Amino acid sequence: MSRVVHWLAAHEQRMFFWVNRRIQHAVLDMLFSVVTHLGGATMTIIWALSVSLFASGNLQTAGIQSCIALALSHLPVALIKKKYPRMRPYLVFPEANICKNPLTDHSFPSGHTTAIFSIVIPFACMYAWLAPELLVLAAAVGMSRIYLGLHYPSDCLVGSMIGSAAGFGAVAFFH
Repeated sequence: MSRVVHWLAAHEQRMFFWVNRRIQHAVLDMLFSVVTHLGGATMTIIWALSVSLFASGNLQTAGIQSCIALALSHLPVALIKKKYPRMRPYLVFPEANICKNPLTDHSFPSGHTTAIFSIVIPFACMYAWLAPELLVLAAAVGMSRIYLGLHYPSDCLVGSMIGSAAGFGAVAFFH
């Protein structure tokens, strides 16, 4: 079993450094510095609440589902971060590229990635034609977290799974 764990850890470290160091570019620095905030608490709460309060019809329903999913997804993230206190990659690897004002709390799972997936899934379900763009946006938030040195790939993968599960759960609750 430990051979498998070491193999996975080595591959994850390689994936982290490929995204964090290998693909560095000034345009990506600027893009990911902006995109990453789309998964933050302020943006996700404002987006979900605004649509649920000020829209109507199916759009309002998707907004309400997003609010529910966002609230539901926060609990497992908080519990997992306490149970599995994983240090952020930039704290483990001094050679990692980092953003300005990096977070210092635990890394696993990615709260930004969880939040963005939890709010886009209801909209993607309601408006299937918009799903590819929304999922690319959510994936870009996850990628930005790795690029900026704040998360490992598995942090973002698990965050996307928790957020997606909460989003699909909120949609299923309404059907």
